[in-house]
Amino acid sequence: MASSFPYLRQDFAASLVVFLVALPLCIGVAVASGVPAELGLVTGIVGGVVTGLMRGSSIQVSGPAAGLTVLVLDAVRTLGPAALGVVVLLAGLLQVVMGLLRWGRWFRAISLSVVEGMLAGIGLVIVAGQLYAAAGLPAPASGPARLAGLPAALGRAVTSGSTLVPLAVAAATILVIVGWRHLPRRARAVPGALVAVLLAALATALFDLPVATVRVSGVLDAVGLPGADGLAALADLALLGTVLAFALIASAESLFSAAAVDRLHDGPPTDYDRELLAQGFGNTLCGLLGALPMTAVIVRSSANAQAGARTKASRVLHGLWLLLFAALLPGTLEYVPLAALAGILVHAGWKLIPFRGLLGLWRGHRGEALVLVVAALAIVTLNMLEGVLIGLVVSVAKAAWDASHLRVDHTDEGEGPVRVGLSGTVTFLRLPTILDTLEALPRDRPVVVDLSGLHHLDHACRAALESWADRHRTIGGPASVHLHGPPERPAARPADA
Repeated sequence: MASSFPYLRQDFAASLVVFLVALPLCIGVAVASGVPAELGLVTGIVGGVVTGLMRGSSIQVSGPAAGLTVLVLDAVRTLGPAALGVVVLLAGLLQVVMGLLRWGRWFRAISLSVVEGMLAGIGLVIVAGQLYAAAGLPAPASGPARLAGLPAALGRAVTSGSTLVPLAVAAATILVIVGWRHLPRRARAVPGALVAVLLAALATALFDLPVATVRVSGVLDAVGLPGADGLAALADLALLGTVLAFALIASAESLFSAAAVDRLHDGPPTDYDRELLAQGFGNTLCGLLGALPMTAVIVRSSANAQAGARTKASRVLHGLWLLLFAALLPGTLEYVPLAALAGILVHAGWKLIPFRGLLGLWRGHRGEALVLVVAALAIVTLNMLEGVLIGLVVSVAKAAWDASHLRVDHTDEGEGPVRVGLSGTVTFLRLPTILDTLEALPRDRPVVVDLSGLHHLDHACRAALESWADRHRTIGGPASVHLHGPPERPAARPADA
């Protein structure tokens, strides 16, 4: 046994830690997504046992993620709960196709600012929505309405006796999670989120607190193959956009998580195409069971790595522990207050907002900071798919602007030739700036144009420079213009016939 599983002791201990981290998150994400809590456990089980057995990343752990909560809730509201399984199934099949086509590596080309903007937008929507849930109040449907209505909602919650208790439970949950990180390392072996949920459940039972708790109907009762109602949603074109959003966002989040997790351990790096296949097979099975979609989750994955996991056995074992809990102890969920789960998700959503990263980008790369902010605001004001697409468009526009960055230095000492130096990258986008500078030069003086600082000179700009030089030589004589050091020599012109 020891020779077959040389790291069983480390993986066994790590699996228990990941199980304790995953349990409250699986339940909280499901409740926040508007589906039964058991479906979150089903997705966690599939992510551990099925996806965990597949090749791709050895340490990364998959399951229901807070990052997809907003998208799932919107899909359930617009398409109906019965269509969720169909959406997840099709998104999983699309991920499988992308993995077979070896598109996984291309997700690394997505701008990090777009991904961070996506997470920031998701975090803002989660925080706003779960603050209403923490107070036991209905949340407005749109993101802007949620943010605008928060002050009034919190004011009503503080002054009303019926909503003050759940709000206090949610606030206490957040305080326990935040404060738990400052305890000794041995105490922190038990995740703060689990401790907060246990304390909230214990207080609810002992003091008979007037708070809503999780409703449990049994795992087998919650799962089921997509039925006629779900298949009927295939006629709705909005379903295709939701499938695309699920597949792209879940894939991007999983593969960017893999890149981060690879920096936390010294084991084999992630095979992005195989990891995309594993995520696709996992989501296909989740869709067949009518469960939540899955992604690789950075919180569980980092906990797995920090707990000393060495192989994929740890994530498979964590899925087995979730399965045992769902089979033997599902009734214990009825003691968990919904306000405590809202507190966990408020904390998780807040951590998705990269405050420090945004400040660093603003200081060093303001264009990237702009991409991040635009993507986040677009997600909050519109929806997930449109927000990400807008972020990608802004990112491409910013890259095009950077690619055409140009510096023009003009030196005129009053005597001798006028010197103009071009540095950077010159494309047709910068052609007006170049021609304005050159055509403003005195025509009765020699001109030296230094191109040695250019990284690239496209055909349109090269032709424009040669045309300007020919016009200037016509006025000032053959020696009036010198073009020095272009990156690529123009082809020789054919002699006049």
